[in-house]
Amino acid sequence: MPDEDNTSEKRSFWLQIARYSQLAFTLPAATVAGWLIGAALDHWLHTTWLYLLGLLLGIAAGFVELIRTVLSSESK
Repeated sequence: MPDEDNTSEKRSFWLQIARYSQLAFTLPAATVAGWLIGAALDHWLHTTWLYLLGLLLGIAAGFVELIRTVLSSESK
């Protein structure tokens, strides 16, 4: 049974690395997505301020997902 425990620990280690590396991509990806959607709406609607709204919404969405991920990993 010691081999199973060692394998389980290695699997758990790599799972934790995957979860925390996800955090490094979540906030920037949401920010860029919000900015791009806002810029596309600016172009389509001939405005100049919607990219800022998209940027702020993207940042907010990134932080919400970041917090949800951290809280769900702490409870496990």
